[in-house]
Amino acid sequence: MPGLNTATRGRLLFGGDYNPEQWPEETWHEDVRLMKDAGVNSVTLGVFSWSKLEPEPGAREFGWLDTLMDLMHDHGIGVVLATPTASPPPWLGRLHPETLPRDADGRTEHWGGRQHFSHSSAVYRRHAAAITEDLAARYGGHPALTMWHINNEYCTFDHGDEAAARFRTWLRRRYGSLDALNTAWGTAFWSQGYDTWDGVIPPRRAHYLHNPAQVLDFRRFTSDMLLECYTAERDIVRRHTPHLPVTTNFMPLWTGQDAWRWAEEEDVVSVDLYPDPRDPLGAQHGALVQDMTRSQAGGPWMLMEQAAGPVNWRGVNHPKPRGLNRLWSLQAVARGADAVCYFQWRQSRQGAEKFHSGMVSHAGERGRTFQEVKRLGADFRKLGEVTGTGITADVAILHDWHAWWAGAQDGRPSTRVDHPAVLHAWHRALWEAHLTTDFAHPEHDLSRYRLVVVPQLYLLTDAAIENLLGYVREGGTLVCGFLTGVADEDDRVRPGGMDARLRELFGIRVLHEWWPLDEGETAECEGFCGTLWSEEIEAADDVTETVPYKGGELDGLPALLRRDRAWYLSTLPEPDALRALLSRAAAKAGVRPVLDGLPATVEAVRRGGLLFVLNHGREPVTVPVPGRHHDLLTGTTVTDEVRLDRYGVAVLRP
Repeated sequence: MPGLNTATRGRLLFGGDYNPEQWPEETWHEDVRLMKDAGVNSVTLGVFSWSKLEPEPGAREFGWLDTLMDLMHDHGIGVVLATPTASPPPWLGRLHPETLPRDADGRTEHWGGRQHFSHSSAVYRRHAAAITEDLAARYGGHPALTMWHINNEYCTFDHGDEAAARFRTWLRRRYGSLDALNTAWGTAFWSQGYDTWDGVIPPRRAHYLHNPAQVLDFRRFTSDMLLECYTAERDIVRRHTPHLPVTTNFMPLWTGQDAWRWAEEEDVVSVDLYPDPRDPLGAQHGALVQDMTRSQAGGPWMLMEQAAGPVNWRGVNHPKPRGLNRLWSLQAVARGADAVCYFQWRQSRQGAEKFHSGMVSHAGERGRTFQEVKRLGADFRKLGEVTGTGITADVAILHDWHAWWAGAQDGRPSTRVDHPAVLHAWHRALWEAHLTTDFAHPEHDLSRYRLVVVPQLYLLTDAAIENLLGYVREGGTLVCGFLTGVADEDDRVRPGGMDARLRELFGIRVLHEWWPLDEGETAECEGFCGTLWSEEIEAADDVTETVPYKGGELDGLPALLRRDRAWYLSTLPEPDALRALLSRAAAKAGVRPVLDGLPATVEAVRRGGLLFVLNHGREPVTVPVPGRHHDLLTGTTVTDEVRLDRYGVAVLRP
């Protein structure tokens, strides 16, 4: 299948969502002038245009889009053409209310916003296929077309009757019989046994806790139904344009999609990324999302959306300080992006997102936002050689949506344990240690990594467990966090509270009890302080190393166990301690930082033959870079060190 290189053609793609239907036609020509001035070479058209394209059932209004496709081509700007199916026109919901989703309380989500469609509705799918078919037939041969963008940010849940029928069909395929379903869901508890498929429903409002296995399967079902919507439209456009790549945009760490599974169905993996400019760990959040997206793609990826300035959906929406937009955009390139785009090109004057920034803000071309966009476009023109190149990482972080779905439900030992927060804590430790990381699914081939870390995987399949055992057996180093390997794929707690094979691997004789920690409570350990969680563990006699708890009920029991190359950490150390621990494990595994002696605010990443050095601080810094290098951004030669201003970046070729 075609990849992102089909669209990039040896250059970084730079642009964003363009919504010209919000503006008079004379503005379109002004937009093209500004795009050329800024170095924009790619725009996404049509994302939210269904009612413009089909103002009434069966009508087709393509003239305005014809004009825009021609206008983009005449000025050398490629088009990522979107199917408009994320926001059906009001007439669809009015004439076909069965296309509207219902929440767990039975309330209907009506038109007036976006994403108001039931993924299970046959009528919705039929209308979505029809508009997609006509778009592909009309524009498949247009010379401006470089890529297809299906829908937008798939994120709907549906608990309605049609979804319930499809859920039952999905469960029949998964389990085959009611007996198998009852076994998998543990319906002997609370008298939940099903005697007919018609009795099985989505997890709607209940008097008390839902069956967790039912909720887990409903999560799986939702991801699969949304994926069916995507692949149906993808297959239509592929039939017309088999030579062009197809994508849809993920929201990072969104709970509704198994992104590993989805990435297998995409030619280009795309993501939307909106760190808070006021978040002191915003850059680390960006790095995590970028590492995860690159790993899902298996190579270069696309930053489909980011903000040039403030967003509109936080409680307080802060603008980006001078230089931060450039810094975070170049960070994405450093971590594998071959396309950096925005929502949106021109800031809207009406609608729900009129205070969401654009590449051209309300201040216009003389505003700081557009001037910084112009500078970034000039930078990107100097970095064409980076496209198509990869990043080599010696460390992998394991993540799985099914483990997250299972571990995040009610009725657990602690509601304070948040899977994304734990994931961020471990990634942060490695990021601050200047260790480049990939992400991987627990059943993936891990043999190329010297170090594999598992922040938390509450649910592990037998295949995943055997994969981890084999990785350590073949010489890999594994560091595993608490609450891992507790349940099987049906959310059935494994005997002993952790799979016996893992207990043997880590040197755990007995896991007696979980001891979650309250807000503000800590667990003192020898040499560090634990947070969030602790465990009452009895170690085997042949463990290589232990670090004990100090004081309290767990005094003297191991907070950390290591058996040869397998480490188990039964608490969450404070950030400095976690960084030190993972750095020690990495050093034992033969993993070294990208550069030695880096200032605390500086990030360094090697991509292809280039070294990206990024200063996330507000003060200038001098960074050691042994040898002579050519800085692609400034055109200068640096020897042994490079000075970076506030939010400064250097891209160095030896």
